[in-house]
Amino acid sequence: MLASTVTTMQDNSAHGEDSFLSKDLGGGEFLDVVLDGVTGHGGEQASNELRDALDAGSLNNTEDIINLLTEMNSDFFSVGSGRFLLTTVSAVLGRGDNIEIVSAGDSPVFLINNDGHRKLSGNAGGFLHVGVARAIGASETLGAPAQVKITPAPGDRIFLATDGITDNMTIEELAEVIRDASTPEDASAQIEQTIKDRLQDGRVPETIGVRFRYDDRTGIIRFF
Repeated sequence: MLASTVTTMQDNSAHGEDSFLSKDLGGGEFLDVVLDGVTGHGGEQASNELRDALDAGSLNNTEDIINLLTEMNSDFFSVGSGRFLLTTVSAVLGRGDNIEIVSAGDSPVFLINNDGHRKLSGNAGGFLHVGVARAIGASETLGAPAQVKITPAPGDRIFLATDGITDNMTIEELAEVIRDASTPEDASAQIEQTIKDRLQDGRVPETIGVRFRYDDRTGIIRFF
């Protein structure tokens, strides 16, 4: 696995329903996860319980992750009947020379480098009912999560985010900050400051709706 550095960022003051996990698996391997609990539907409990299960699990590949998500989906649905205990999840597993991505719901994962940026999974911005429909716990049978596998190169940057970030900064803005930053911590600080400034103003660029959306925000930035 390529050497990498990582930082996490979170402001859970809006609803307290985001969670994250950034776990060093040794030998440069890792597991990065962001979870966005569905507001008003037991999201805090769901995101925290799923985070803890991912932390405790023995996850060697995407099949292991999907099996765990399927098991947790069944547990959540048996209690909440698709109306309670709902959360989205995006996970990036670094094993060997590759990173494998699994997403259920709308929290996006981006690849950013000097050639540009591209969305590897999830969506960015807006109230995504389809994303909620695919949340863990929403259906008796878990729909097939999105899966992507890539081989990172030196200079690549991976960014996981919940919609508290992507609803208030465009991906173009985020990619520019992350691409130009010297460290993940520098990128995180610049993103946080931009969002805080926009929160004070109550406004965002017209391209993302003009009005600031106050929500929990969580991100993981990893530089290779």
